[in-house]
Amino acid sequence: MFPVARPRRLRRTAAIRDLVRETSLDPKDFIYPLFVRHGKGVRTEITSMPGNYHLSIDMLVEEVGAARDDGVCAVILFGLPEKKDETGSEAWDDEAAVQTAVRTLKKEYPGLIVVTDVCLCEYTSHGHCGVIEDGGVANDKTLELLARAAVSHARAGADIVAPSDMMDGRVEAIRSYLDESGFSEVTILSYAAKYASAFYGPFREAAESAPQFGDRRAYQMDPANADEALVEVGLDIEEGADIVMVKPALAYLDVIRRVKETYGVPVAAYNVSGEYSMLMAAVERGWIERERAMLEVLTAIKRAGADIILTYHAREAARLLR
Repeated sequence: MFPVARPRRLRRTAAIRDLVRETSLDPKDFIYPLFVRHGKGVRTEITSMPGNYHLSIDMLVEEVGAARDDGVCAVILFGLPEKKDETGSEAWDDEAAVQTAVRTLKKEYPGLIVVTDVCLCEYTSHGHCGVIEDGGVANDKTLELLARAAVSHARAGADIVAPSDMMDGRVEAIRSYLDESGFSEVTILSYAAKYASAFYGPFREAAESAPQFGDRRAYQMDPANADEALVEVGLDIEEGADIVMVKPALAYLDVIRRVKETYGVPVAAYNVSGEYSMLMAAVERGWIERERAMLEVLTAIKRAGADIILTYHAREAARLLR
């Protein structure tokens, strides 16, 4: 007790604070989300996500090269198709933007970890994550399509496939298709606890994936539920997920902690577009200090239990941490 106990002794200098710091960020913690489309010389800024772009593959190669120079070791790719249809058939087209980008990146940067988002919402004309039947998404009819997309990504050279659709049973379907196709070594990072969040708005502009009717609350999780997240994560682990994700991150730090403590598997968290854009908007208005706020957010996610953080801040944070 005071005056013998003085916790401030451990805060007195920067060197001492570094010595006793409980949570440390590292550039290897980050996965950098990128949006790829066909074309050449395309680098179009996303209005609601300043500093992020729609990139053609040649521009993607440049961006990834710069990110690697900053210390980023992993990227996740989201594709913008040339055409959309009711089933999202370009999602499993071997010549689509994501598959072509994977082949190119693995050739240019063999040591890069390439993750691919596996979903249909970017590719369907209606903007939902699966096949529409009787006005809703037909869970079981969607599974094969997701599995076909995952195999196409694996065939292109993806190291990790990341299903984000929230269909029941999709991890098992993808694992079975991958194994039967000779890709048993490909990792599955499952969006296991993905909430029906208001923080996805800027992403829907970026991925051009806003639903054309209704919303996704019939298949994404209710933000009020935390016990349910443990059920979802447990099922995905049983079905073959190697890494599980909580999305979004900041409003669900408690869920990240519970998942990590319950299962002890590698846990990812997605610092989503709305979280990024809110911070950037406050920075632009001079309300908060950019670098400190960014690192505080990322540290909070890591402190909650995330081993991996998907974040649009990846490049800037990596530079600061090197």
